Amino acid sequence: QAPIKASCEDMSCKTGFPEDVHSAVVSRIVHGGQPLLNVRFRSCDGNKKIHFGSSEPEDFRVGEDGVVYAERSFQLSAEPTEFVVSAQDKETQQEWQMRVKLTAEPAFTGASEKDQRKIEEIIFPWQQYKHSGPLKRQKRDWVIPPINLPENSKGPFPQELVRIRSDRDKSLSLRYSVTGPGADQPPTGIFIINPISGQLSVTKPLDREQIASFHLRAHAVDVNGNQVENPIDIVINVIDMNDNRPEFLHQVWNGTVPEGSKPGTYVMTVTAIDADDPNAQNGMLRYRILSQAPSSPSPNMFTINNETGDIITVAAGLDREKVQQYTLIIQATDMEGNPTYGLSNTATAVIAVTDVNDNPPEFTAMTFYGEVPENRVDVIVANLTVTDKDQPHTPAWNAMYRMTGGDPTGRFTILTDPNSNDGLVTVVKPIDFETNRMFVLTVAAENQVPLAKGIQHPPQSTATVSITVIDVNESPYFVPNPKLVRQEEGLLAGSMLTTFTAQDPDRYMQQTSLRYSKLSDPANWLKIDPVNGQITTTAVLDRESIYVQNNMYNATFLASDNGIPPMSGTGTLQIYLLDINDNAPQVHPKEATTCETLQPNAINITAVDPDIDPNAGPFAFELPDTPASIKRNWTIVRISGDHAQLSLRIRFLEAGIYDVPIVITDSGNPHASSTSLLKVKVCQCDLNGDCTDVDRIVGAGLGTGAIIAILLCIIILLILVLMFVVWMKRRDKERQAKQLLIDPEDDVRDNILKYDEEGGGEEDQDYDLSQLQQPDTVEPDAIKPVGIRRLDERPIHAEPQYPVRSAAPHPGDIGDFINEGLKAADNDPTAPPYDSLLVFDYEGSGSTAGSLSSLNSSSSGGEQDYDYLNDWGPRFKKLADMYGGGDD
Repeated sequence: QAPIKASCEDMSCKTGFPEDVHSAVVSRIVHGGQPLLNVRFRSCDGNKKIHFGSSEPEDFRVGEDGVVYAERSFQLSAEPTEFVVSAQDKETQQEWQMRVKLTAEPAFTGASEKDQRKIEEIIFPWQQYKHSGPLKRQKRDWVIPPINLPENSKGPFPQELVRIRSDRDKSLSLRYSVTGPGADQPPTGIFIINPISGQLSVTKPLDREQIASFHLRAHAVDVNGNQVENPIDIVINVIDMNDNRPEFLHQVWNGTVPEGSKPGTYVMTVTAIDADDPNAQNGMLRYRILSQAPSSPSPNMFTINNETGDIITVAAGLDREKVQQYTLIIQATDMEGNPTYGLSNTATAVIAVTDVNDNPPEFTAMTFYGEVPENRVDVIVANLTVTDKDQPHTPAWNAMYRMTGGDPTGRFTILTDPNSNDGLVTVVKPIDFETNRMFVLTVAAENQVPLAKGIQHPPQSTATVSITVIDVNESPYFVPNPKLVRQEEGLLAGSMLTTFTAQDPDRYMQQTSLRYSKLSDPANWLKIDPVNGQITTTAVLDRESIYVQNNMYNATFLASDNGIPPMSGTGTLQIYLLDINDNAPQVHPKEATTCETLQPNAINITAVDPDIDPNAGPFAFELPDTPASIKRNWTIVRISGDHAQLSLRIRFLEAGIYDVPIVITDSGNPHASSTSLLKVKVCQCDLNGDCTDVDRIVGAGLGTGAIIAILLCIIILLILVLMFVVWMKRRDKERQAKQLLIDPEDDVRDNILKYDEEGGGEEDQDYDLSQLQQPDTVEPDAIKPVGIRRLDERPIHAEPQYPVRSAAPHPGDIGDFINEGLKAADNDPTAPPYDSLLVFDYEGSGSTAGSLSSLNSSSSGGEQDYDYLNDWGPRFKKLADMYGGGDD
């Protein structure tokens, strides 16, 4: 590319845009965020804060540094694009405007790199300044259009791009530099500039897929580093080359299409992407189908939209029952599908043909047979089998069975086995053989979804089911059940009450008559004749019995046949008992308390009658004529139909217990009356009417509750005494045990302690009495037979040499003697184990020791001197007094 020259001139300062209209040439395709040009705003006061704006904010944005950026990606039209850039002082709100005209550059023609491109110079308007001398013309700061550079250039490198110059290089020695990504910022070193000549070059091939454009800024300074020109923006666009193949998003694409679909039915969309520029031919893809497998019924069942990748059907005849899946090889080619220059790639599209209900279910037979015993429910009586060519276990295959005739009462239902698709004819209501011996059902088979359009159900979708009912022995049943009988109570035993018979539903079976028996009779009032079912009483019927509830008595009877197997049925007899006046009323309560004075002394009583109306209340209350003291002392007044009030007639009655007879008569016809005794306790009362003479009342008699309370108190007292005695005995035992633990030096009591003797183990029970004989008579060990020696008997070995203590040893050598004896015992092979019975050696023959009976205090006490016992401590003081004290 030819060098581009830009120049600037100084002029006097005036705040605002240097020009009213600014024109710039940019690339035809604009990307979002791409810098387009740099507008300059002169501010004489460097402290002003200027805010830039755009009249087309959705398309263009102006940065704080005056750089105009594209807000979105678009393509410029052939006509110039115009918009207004405004600048506003944030403090004074003063505003300046400038119109910007953008023109698209001509399309890249591939001319040689030495073709010259010139940058339009901006001519600033002439301005007159009073103090600045003659008029001067100032050009706008230099702006160059974007530089287009093809990617993957083969060089040679460095490759010159553009020459940057300033008009001031004639009078000054200038130095040029560039900054920005690709120059002094990562990736660094891609672009370099000759600081003397301003020649901008690229050092290596560019890759548009990595960085599509570079935004550099050129600087011009003098040899002292002072800025001579304002920096300019340089945009380098990387021109795309077709160096990337299309890539599918998935190597295998899966889609579905219903069988029987019409041509033009959408199936799926495949998508490929190309890393090249999508707005250029390098990134424009086209799709096509290379192959289809299988090729039946037509090799071109599908087509693809070459631009969008949408796959649709183009031929009819998709049948899942014949072809369940198609495999397509899809090719995507860039360069708009140019087979010569475009790059391509392939992917696989797998299209599954989904099932529709185009095959109705068909029965395997026209008639099915089954049988069922009568009175059975939830029994499968027949299996209906069908065939369906649709995909198993789908709504188009799953069968539903519908009965169209032969079952008006709804005794059957047909369920579908989810695994085999069979129809299970099931009985849901009991069937009576005597009423229906056979059923002929008409059944139609359908799918869960309707058949496809144009397909009808064939005759094979309907079948008949013949079901035979098997006769079985049924239970007899009573008629009616329950049976209600109304009867007055008081019916005497042996009276005939009613006849309760049953019927046998098995009219076609030959069997004897029924037999009757009683199953439940709570009061045992009834019996039934086993042949004719006649019920008679065995006791008097009583309505007031505890077995009668709401005047109703229930009894249950059993009827049995002799069929195979024998069957039986139950029936309930309900006897409604009518009341008769067979119970006289009684007084309630039986006991009462009143004061011995006239006021207050009223006692409320109630008449109780087990009978019901009209044989109960209202009741009449009166006192008998005899004894005469009753009416003299008491009076009774009826206050309602069931209640009366008893009170004293005299002013004072001595405290005590009185039996007051009261005659009560009911309203029955004939009347029933009784004389009830009311036990009245008369006592002294306080002002509130409460008894205070408790002692006299208690003396008159104790109630049951009081007696029970007294017995409980006595039992508790006895238990406490027993526990105290046991505790005292246990404490005495503990006290005795503690006395045995007292230090002997501190125990000065003259008591003789008896210690328990420890016996041997099981081997100690077999005593060898010969050991108690004289040593001379003992049989020598040498002649003892082998095998009869005791386990704890000393074996035959050489006698060990134990140390012999002197007759009068010094107290200091006792420890040595014990240690020597211990060592000798440890080394003695004849010593028994520690846990066995120890057998001590004999003293030998000719011992001077006499019989044990010589230990007799009475015979030898006088010959011994026991005075040394006084020196042995308080435990031997008693012995010292007994034997060492002289004649007494």
